[in-house]
Amino acid sequence: MEIIYLCERPANVKNVFGWGLDDGAACGIDAEQRVYTRAELLSEPEKFADVKYVFSTWGMPVLTEEEIALCLPKLEAVFYGAGSVQAFARPFLSRGIKVFSAWAANAVPVAEYTVAQIVLANKGFFRSSRLFSAGDHPGARKAFKCYWGNYGACVGIIGAGMIGKLVINMLKAYKLKVLVFDPFLPDEKAAELGVEKCSLAELFARSAVVSNHLANNEQTKGMLNGALFNSMLPNAVFLNTGRGAQVVEADLIATLKARPDLTAVLDVTFPEPPVEGSELYGLDNCILTPHIAGSAGDEVRRMGEYMQKEYEKYINGKPCEYEVSMKMLETMA
Repeated sequence: MEIIYLCERPANVKNVFGWGLDDGAACGIDAEQRVYTRAELLSEPEKFADVKYVFSTWGMPVLTEEEIALCLPKLEAVFYGAGSVQAFARPFLSRGIKVFSAWAANAVPVAEYTVAQIVLANKGFFRSSRLFSAGDHPGARKAFKCYWGNYGACVGIIGAGMIGKLVINMLKAYKLKVLVFDPFLPDEKAAELGVEKCSLAELFARSAVVSNHLANNEQTKGMLNGALFNSMLPNAVFLNTGRGAQVVEADLIATLKARPDLTAVLDVTFPEPPVEGSELYGLDNCILTPHIAGSAGDEVRRMGEYMQKEYEKYINGKPCEYEVSMKMLETMA
């Protein structure tokens, strides 16, 4: 066989690649509708000697270079119908095997979610709804008058990768000033996006809403600290759909306790969920959601479709859009 599905979570493969759907959306991939696991791969390596293409999604097993050489000696490419490939990609890339990821497809719902939260934040939704629901109607109305609305407000985007750029482009439908912190964003690209580059400190100090989209790596861990949170504008909102490890949680908690005017909307934490007894659970101005910004429901099929199209381009010798290189792993999520 030339193509296999390889994943530790078969249900994910079925959902992402559309098995059994009435519209026939099995992604047009000429492979048997069976998912192999790492254990099966290693138990019968000769069975996979002719495999050239692997399709996978969340649950892709981690293999060593030696295991890849033994079980998948003719493998040319991995098509990953999900986002980050950090956990498994390096051994494949080291052997010259191409890795493609649907990170761009997974970026779409995250960007949509982020823009929705930014629009609500600028309207004072989080604080005023909390007060109004608690019966403090005068307080809610007073709080509402403190917010900027979505005309001329300043929004700070931390990280202008795939998701950050999508957010920026979607925000063009609103009359907003967009600041960006991203050392890797060229000046000409910033001008093309219509944003102002600035330091991280300046971004926090000037923005009504700060939205984190940093790449997840050792350099970004703990980057968002108390000095930054303490500098935020009155009634500002911090939105995190990036990674929880980038936030110094104790610092954020201290700031939220001292500044009830601020709001944190956290779709990610570290660890995830927060540990039992974390003060995040008891803060009125902290909103926690269970990592819902990414693809959900039928949205996951977008990632399967992206990888189907990428596969078709690859086998027909056409330029591909979503290949991941070893260099890219240094900065991407």
